[in-house]
Amino acid sequence: MSYVETLKHPVIARLSLIQLISYFGTWFSQVAIFSMLVAYKADAIIIAFTAAMAMLPAVILAPIIGIIIDRIDFKKLMMTLLIVEIAMTLGLIFINSLEYVWVLMILVFIRSSAASMLFSAEMALFPKILQGEMLKNTNEIHSIIWSFSYASGMAIGGIVTYYVGYDTAFIIDAVLYGIAVLLLLGLKLSLEKVIHTDSNWQMFKDGFNYLKSKKKILHLILLHAAIGLTSFDALITLLADFQYKEVIAVPLAIGLMNATRAMGLMIGPFFIGKIISKNNLHYFFLLQGLAIIFWSTMEYNFYLALIALFVTGFFITTLWSYTYLLIQEETEQKYMGRVISYNDMFFMLSNVATALFIGYASKGGISLEIITMTLGSGFFFFALYYIWFKKNYL
Repeated sequence: MSYVETLKHPVIARLSLIQLISYFGTWFSQVAIFSMLVAYKADAIIIAFTAAMAMLPAVILAPIIGIIIDRIDFKKLMMTLLIVEIAMTLGLIFINSLEYVWVLMILVFIRSSAASMLFSAEMALFPKILQGEMLKNTNEIHSIIWSFSYASGMAIGGIVTYYVGYDTAFIIDAVLYGIAVLLLLGLKLSLEKVIHTDSNWQMFKDGFNYLKSKKKILHLILLHAAIGLTSFDALITLLADFQYKEVIAVPLAIGLMNATRAMGLMIGPFFIGKIISKNNLHYFFLLQGLAIIFWSTMEYNFYLALIALFVTGFFITTLWSYTYLLIQEETEQKYMGRVISYNDMFFMLSNVATALFIGYASKGGISLEIITMTLGSGFFFFALYYIWFKKNYL
């Protein structure tokens, strides 16, 4: 089954369009946020903590997110979350110095909470309406859309931020979320209503106990969390500030680097999505690690680094979507929302740890090249971990 055939499904088609617009808006304004921090002379720790704030909600709120997803109607929940994202994005306009960086972090945290819940709700919805090849393709389409939005959002966001400023970027972002809301109004979704009579506390305990009893799912969640080692927002911002600002303006550098990596994210699945399997997954973990190490050796030159970043992104999307598929296939529908939210918790915890490692390691005097090489080496461990998992569980 091709991607085009998958997109003929009316729900997947409309949700994909909504994803395209909302994800584009998120990455469009992301450049403005980090460029603004650099302009206000933020240090590596502030940059790292801001990056972490975009990931913490999935870690802190995972048990709550799972219960909300399993209880509340999908369309109503998605509408509320998009409106929250609009409000928080408009709030960023009022940040005009580092004195208010704590307000910025709160706004980023709340916006990311809504985005995290929306993402988890979608990933919990797909297995309820799709199966087999259709589900696999939908995961891959979702990740390709994310990658395309990342590439185009970062590139265009960098240009717009450079020429018209941060506030205009935030207003455009809010308008894009508004378009997503209008599209959501026309979504026709028919799901069997699942009534949960248990209390929230009981649902939390049931979900936790279910996950604890499923060792195979736990190992798959940890394997999926490996992709968090590719959380390069802080690293790319520091490279733009420390090494490339004499070559190109910081907003343009951030935008071009992220866009180039995302081109690899978008193109990769078309080549390796058909060949990745449970039997060869460990080879792709190894290739991902080698690609990141290759990037570390090219960071001394902006243009060579762009080429290496493309290679770095080539494997990420397929690794992400395939490990997510394995989790979805192993989870009972009754617990899907809670398991997906716990999975996102571990994934984002990995992202947060990566962002903080980058910030503190840089602050401690470790070169960005060594930091990058260390992140790449982490994938060698996960390749060995998967070999062990395959031997014991497959």
